[in-house]
Amino acid sequence: MNDEPPSSSVEPQRLGITKKIRDKIKGIYRNFSYKPQNKQDIAGSIRDSSDRGVLEKGTLSMMEGALKVSTSKVREIMIPKPQIIFVDSTEEPEDFLPRIIKSRHSRFPVFNKETEEIEGILLAKDLLPLLSPKNTVKLELNSLLRPAVLVPESKKLNTLLDEFRASRNHMAIVIDEYGGITGLVTIEDVLEEIVGEIEDEHDDLQDQMVKRLSDEEFLVSALIPIEDFNKEFNSELGHKDFDTLGGIVMHHFARFPRTNDAISIGNLRFVIASTEKRRLKKIRVIKSK
Repeated sequence: MNDEPPSSSVEPQRLGITKKIRDKIKGIYRNFSYKPQNKQDIAGSIRDSSDRGVLEKGTLSMMEGALKVSTSKVREIMIPKPQIIFVDSTEEPEDFLPRIIKSRHSRFPVFNKETEEIEGILLAKDLLPLLSPKNTVKLELNSLLRPAVLVPESKKLNTLLDEFRASRNHMAIVIDEYGGITGLVTIEDVLEEIVGEIEDEHDDLQDQMVKRLSDEEFLVSALIPIEDFNKEFNSELGHKDFDTLGGIVMHHFARFPRTNDAISIGNLRFVIASTEKRRLKKIRVIKSK
């Protein structure tokens, strides 16, 4: 019988084998338990799940929209200042009421042109009691105003959405680094980035395609057929390879334009108002005087 203790070299050898086995198991585990390292990995993973039939296309679109909201900023979806329907604080009701009724919006920023400051937000529903024929009280606009929320262009959309939900506000005025007004954003604008465009129950097809902003300026859907656009604007745009206004505008840019990029075609000037998922969404069309 050998009473000598085992060689001291056996224990390190055993530990080395154990470590190799443990490392091998970890490698196998990593291959079967994918952990995304960033948002690009997550986006790729959910698209792969959709390709394999695990996710429906509608679910995939919303998940991609939620990821986009977590990285996009207010300036990318805001309504530019020229497109905002303001109420001037010095206006009389007979001046701004027809504009409010025609727009069919529910909230209106009240702007002081002298100081160039936002004084508050006017809710259309607050005007209803004052429209009664029995009402004899003179309208005091300042008494109806709600506080205006100001947000910087650089604010992330997911943060803004959280703030909208917490404060129960539906609209915010967008300002630049110098405090100047550059646009407007609503909770609906943010939600549309997730679920897609939300159509108002009062919208008709023409309202969706062409919206008059002034006598010379219009907000037009990039999807409007060229024939309809030419008929509406008495123009002669045409290209055998494109059926919509967005296609022709993209062709003239020769690249994918960004918001507020502009180009002139004939006597019309086209300004990109909004884009969505690498496609044009709305275009401002300005007639030359």
